[in-house]
Amino acid sequence: MHETSPPVVAPSILAANFLHLENDIRQAVDGGAPWIHCDIMDGHFVPNISFGPDVVETVRSATDVFLDVHLMIEDPDRYIADFARAGADLITVHVETCPHLHRTLQSIHELGCHAGVAINPGTALGTLRAALEDADLVLLMTVNPGFGGQKFIRFSYDRLRALRLMRQELNKSFLIEVDGGVSRSNASDITSAGADVLVAGSSVFKSSDIASEVDAIRNAAGASYRSDYV
Repeated sequence: MHETSPPVVAPSILAANFLHLENDIRQAVDGGAPWIHCDIMDGHFVPNISFGPDVVETVRSATDVFLDVHLMIEDPDRYIADFARAGADLITVHVETCPHLHRTLQSIHELGCHAGVAINPGTALGTLRAALEDADLVLLMTVNPGFGGQKFIRFSYDRLRALRLMRQELNKSFLIEVDGGVSRSNASDITSAGADVLVAGSSVFKSSDIASEVDAIRNAAGASYRSDYV
């Protein structure tokens, strides 16, 4: 998946001001964000409800950058086609919600989207191994999903390094994305540990200068980025 060169900052609109959503997105893109991240929550798999395909379609109409849709929902197979039609470029599902993960990832590809698989902090990385043949991206949750503004779980650095080593050993080409607690203060450490894509929500959209904050995170991430992505 080569839509842009890592490291990538992908601002999450979960933290945006929905009264001024288009303006917030434009500021983030002006700051150098080549992706926009959409967190979809159903109130069942995670203890929060966010938004659905209609909002994703609105985001698609507001920007032509890469649209990264993260489904934190039960039974995601029922809704994949809806998000593909809404304009998603990448659809990520959770290993914890997909009993037939290979088939789900293949279905995403058949709809013309890139396919990602996400994993929660408490789930063993080994559960991913069999699905990596079909994944374009692995999303490592660095907080327990459900709410924005949480603190980065420090054990995630070890998990990042382990996932990066797994990618090297298997000679795979998936991107590694992190979501949760990302800011300019830890972006360098995160990319140094192995991340290619950094999702940042509150640190970007709660800033008084969205574009400058994206630029600051991007510069911090790039300063220590070491790519083994093939």
